[in-house]
Amino acid sequence: MQCFLSKKEGDKVRCLACRHKCLIAEGKRGICGVRENQKGKLELLVYGKVIAKHIDPIEKKPLYHFLPGSKIYSIGTVGCNFKCGFCQNFSISQEREIVGSTLKPEQIAEEAKAYPSMAYTYNEPSIFFEFASDIAKVTKEKKQVFVSNGYFSEEALEKMDFVDAINIDLKSYNDKFYRQQCGAQLRFVCENIQKAKEKGIWIEITTLLIPGENDSEAELREMARFLASVDPEMPWHISAFHPDYKMLDKRSTSFQDMLKAYNIAKEEKMAYVYLGNVDSQYNHTYCPKCNKVLIRREEFKTKVDGLQFDKKNARCKSCDHTIKGVWK
Repeated sequence: MQCFLSKKEGDKVRCLACRHKCLIAEGKRGICGVRENQKGKLELLVYGKVIAKHIDPIEKKPLYHFLPGSKIYSIGTVGCNFKCGFCQNFSISQEREIVGSTLKPEQIAEEAKAYPSMAYTYNEPSIFFEFASDIAKVTKEKKQVFVSNGYFSEEALEKMDFVDAINIDLKSYNDKFYRQQCGAQLRFVCENIQKAKEKGIWIEITTLLIPGENDSEAELREMARFLASVDPEMPWHISAFHPDYKMLDKRSTSFQDMLKAYNIAKEEKMAYVYLGNVDSQYNHTYCPKCNKVLIRREEFKTKVDGLQFDKKNARCKSCDHTIKGVWK
């Protein structure tokens, strides 16, 4: 499949899918490993090559203010435009052999017909944007979700009119961390969070808390202040790290580490903060005004207790406070 997010520059091709904007010579691939210059045309090698597909709880993305309690049909391909040594899905994202089951968008639509939404996940969806876009065209009745590292290009964002929600990884608030651990730049992720929000896409943020790497009080406070400046009611998922891939020398994140991050986020006026990869009361949604439990979550079992709905909004049953999200 020829990539529409590209342009020819001499005998090379500029990829426009992500912020790397690789200039790719004949016969070579971009950083992601799945977009290749073939005789002056950029080809998407993983078009129709699905390495993973599952029916997941929407909460697993994680999305907590988006169709809670529903199931979402989820797919991914191989490849990634990041090189994170702590990747907890590295067997898919860092695979450079083009493998996967061959599926046409229409076949995916048929398999997904019983579910209200589609997720492009497991690896970075912007690198297989054209495939995701074609699937969205034949599943127009469904909500469309990206689970992303937030490094998509301005050109890709302009074409994301079909995307209803994005969970974006904000991996750190330190550019050195991004450059050394991910091969990327922090500022582009922050810009995309702001621009996607302005575009009207529903956004939730995830941060994997890695001991000694991105968990200092100063960094967490800066991160919380940035997110609050974009929208203090944007859900923030802080997830526990466990040693994996190339980062086996780090200890797992303790609950005390998680609680410290939670308290900092709340001090900086983030309304909805969730602790991931741990079972606790911090998975529930509380009303930021009266503190009543609105949505209970236990091991991906979700019960909406305290919300009432009208045509557009959800409100707390106890105090009538409007709760932001996509509920229908």
